[in-house]
Amino acid sequence: MTGGAERARILHRSVRVTLAASAGFYTFVYGLEEPVLALYALFAPISLGLLSPIPGSGRQRAEVMLKALPVGLLLVALGTVLAVDTWAAVLGMLVVGFLLAFAAIAGPRPAGAAPGLQLFYILACFPPYEPETLGLRLAGLTFGVVVLALCEVFLLPQPPDPTYRTALADALGTAGAAIAGRTVLSPEALREAGARLRLSNIPPAERPAGPGRAVRGLSQAGAAVRRLLEQLAHLTETGEFRALVREGAEAGERDGGRTATAPGVPLLPQVVSLCEETAAALRTGRAAPGPQRMDKAIDDFQQMRVRQVTGAADDVPTVPVPVPVPVPVPVPVLRRQAALLAVAESVRILEISVRVGLDGRRTPPIEPRELFWYTQAATPRLWARRITGNMTMRSVQFQNAVRIAVALAAARLVAGSLDLTHGFWVLLAVLTLSRTTVGETWTAIRQAVTGNLVGAVAAGALLIGLGRHTGAYAAILAPAMLIAFALGPLLGIAWAQGLFTLVVATAFAQIAPASWQLAEARIVDVVTGSTIGLLCAMLAWPAGARREVRRTMAGLLQECGPLIKGTVDTLTAVPAGSVPAPSTRPALHRLRLAESAYAQFRSEPGVDAPVRADWHAVLITANHIVLGAQWLPRFDLPTAELSTTAPSRVALPQDAADRVRAGARALAQTTDRLAALCVGRPPQPPETGPTPSEPTGPPLPALVDLDVWLRSLAAQLTCIEAGLPEAVRRPARGTTSAGTAGSVPGPGGRGSRGAP
Repeated sequence: MTGGAERARILHRSVRVTLAASAGFYTFVYGLEEPVLALYALFAPISLGLLSPIPGSGRQRAEVMLKALPVGLLLVALGTVLAVDTWAAVLGMLVVGFLLAFAAIAGPRPAGAAPGLQLFYILACFPPYEPETLGLRLAGLTFGVVVLALCEVFLLPQPPDPTYRTALADALGTAGAAIAGRTVLSPEALREAGARLRLSNIPPAERPAGPGRAVRGLSQAGAAVRRLLEQLAHLTETGEFRALVREGAEAGERDGGRTATAPGVPLLPQVVSLCEETAAALRTGRAAPGPQRMDKAIDDFQQMRVRQVTGAADDVPTVPVPVPVPVPVPVPVLRRQAALLAVAESVRILEISVRVGLDGRRTPPIEPRELFWYTQAATPRLWARRITGNMTMRSVQFQNAVRIAVALAAARLVAGSLDLTHGFWVLLAVLTLSRTTVGETWTAIRQAVTGNLVGAVAAGALLIGLGRHTGAYAAILAPAMLIAFALGPLLGIAWAQGLFTLVVATAFAQIAPASWQLAEARIVDVVTGSTIGLLCAMLAWPAGARREVRRTMAGLLQECGPLIKGTVDTLTAVPAGSVPAPSTRPALHRLRLAESAYAQFRSEPGVDAPVRADWHAVLITANHIVLGAQWLPRFDLPTAELSTTAPSRVALPQDAADRVRAGARALAQTTDRLAALCVGRPPQPPETGPTPSEPTGPPLPALVDLDVWLRSLAAQLTCIEAGLPEAVRRPARGTTSAGTAGSVPGPGGRGSRGAP
């Protein structure tokens, strides 16, 4: 059911498009007696204003329309030239159709303008071949687009939506208040605050989906905020968050309320302060001045954690007791410190991303470079990366572009070969009725053909009744457009097609003499275009993103396994630092493809995938793996140097390293098994081996950090597998489940099985 705000938006749009289309049509038909001018002035506002879902406020839409105008003029000129031959027009349609549909990779606004631009080429590439009318065509198109842009700005303009920066600031404010202890939120409330940042909940015009640095920075900031809120929700469920807040308050009392940056000052108050400053920067649109503080703060925190094991007892500021305690530090304290370190790293990434998103200029290299590679890249490289990253058969954007290009080219070939009257309508039917799944396409076509049959009967009766009384058609056209453009979107496809048939019949009757055969041609053309669109939908990825989301998620999970093992191998290598950190670039590429497929999957109604997995949980887990693979080697990699001011991060004991590597292998086997289940393959039997001995010795921070990361991943993978239907999980019975990764050992000895 359409809400009141949406109904008002549709009605206002119908008024703007009707006025813009009427202004050019009536002026050029009855004032200048130029039917070519009138035709293009009529269809330009309809194409860009009605058939193109350009998102945003009135000013934003007008800006997109004016930027699209030069492209539209070029396409009209190209179509006029290629109309000389059917095959030339078909090849041009194939190229133009693919390029404009593929423009969706640039964001919602270019994607929204693409259908209108397609129609500009389509209208011009049909006979008669009249290159001498090119000037009139371009003039009519320019007039229609400019008048429509003025109407968007001054006539019932669409108000602006809340910006993405505002949504980020609100979510970050929620996180900061929770960390500071000013508010107490349940895990569900924290996750709900993060869910409000999902792109499906953001107005299309405000979604950060482009290839530029600023847009990428805001997109990365959104992922960091959601990750931060998920971390807080998990800590709340385990009870560790309350202890962290309490210890942070005690640390603040010891610090006397100062905002200090010297070594040894607790990390939590600085995390709270940075959250508040970053939220304020998002609201004002200006990044806070000064250097990035979290790098040094996290490094100081890690040095302090090492001194807890190798140094004096008074170097333990986070133990919530008033008297010194002997080393080793209690395992629960080290686990909370590991959780705080992960939270601090999320806030660090968030603060840097917001700086980039608000500034947008090129910067020196930022660590980790694989995550912030775009901050130092030139704009052409950013575009090239976006284009080449989607030029793959696994990209739903590429699939959609191929599907629509082939369908339009086939429709142009059929219309030209059969010399169909008003063949433009054949391609218009393909463009407006094609969907990403064959089921949706058939539903749209069935309704459209029904509506056109009724509309054609009404249009035929109108043409027979009024004959050649152009004055009557002139009186009917504007009200007919207003009604059709308002009721069509409100009542559905059948009504939209039927009413639009009346509009085109009324308009063409004023340009040239018309009879009831015009309505007949409309039916033939729509049925022809619908048939071509349905055939292409059946042949080209008929399931839409349903299968692709399974394949891309499987590929993502397959990349995550080596990343887990590679990260653990880096941190447990002997000698320290002899194994380089694994590259996260392949996983990041797979993650982007999976996110794109998931976004389209969620936009396709009525999907009923055989594997009803929690794809969103897979994306969150993959983000967790990628972030851990980047920050764990940076802050926990052992070094061999000794220093009196900064105690060394000693190499990990062999027995502890063996157990951690065994846990990483178990998790990698779990990701591989889930990847196989996602695409319906039988999983490989798990590798078995002797259980490593229980480690002994002090609980080193690096081992605790690894243990917290691996246990968290094990819990998330267990939830993902539990979400699979029983029919899918049944072949995996008798194999090692994801839950076995929960036995990933910690640094040893003291504490229960659940302790590291």
